[in-house]
Amino acid sequence: MTGLTAKQARFVDEYMVDLNATQAAIRSGYSAKTAADIGRQLLRKTPVAKAIAERKRAASERIGVTAEAVVAELAKIGFANMADYMRAGGDGDPYLDFSKLTRDQAAALSEVTVEDFKEGRGEAARDVRRIKFKLHDKRAALVDLGKHLGIFAAEKVEVSGPNGGPIETADVSDRERAKALLAVFTRAEAEKSSTRDALSKGITPAGEQ
Repeated sequence: MTGLTAKQARFVDEYMVDLNATQAAIRSGYSAKTAADIGRQLLRKTPVAKAIAERKRAASERIGVTAEAVVAELAKIGFANMADYMRAGGDGDPYLDFSKLTRDQAAALSEVTVEDFKEGRGEAARDVRRIKFKLHDKRAALVDLGKHLGIFAAEKVEVSGPNGGPIETADVSDRERAKALLAVFTRAEAEKSSTRDALSKGITPAGEQ
């Protein structure tokens, strides 16, 4: 790999195994104590990042996986509906029906369990088959889709002091901290007591009208 040292090239090879920068750094011969920092630094180096991107692209082409295919698979999970797998009988009770299951609908299934057992005793016993199914996590799939498509705008929170200035900090002793907490607790208890007294007299507290 052009532009890489032997150790960096080894890191790229190891990183492609599990995409874990820390473990890749350790397996590449870097110190375990600093492997986390070294792994992050290596991923930011242009030659290393470029080599990893090329390896990922080659792997994607080799197995025929594209971003569009991944998004399509997430959509199958995210927009799956329980009604696709059930029907309603004449009495309105639901029952499973996989007879018309499509390949796309099957992609949303994470588990199907079939249990055969006897119910009852003696001559009253009967054979019962119980079928249960479970869908993949719809919410997780929708979140991944939203992130990929840029649907969710990043929330930016700014924290500052008065008038946009810096936040002022001060050293507080344990005793002062305890006094401040006690004052807050005492005030809260007083407010609760006042509210209970008002309610007992049939007075609606302010803010609840």
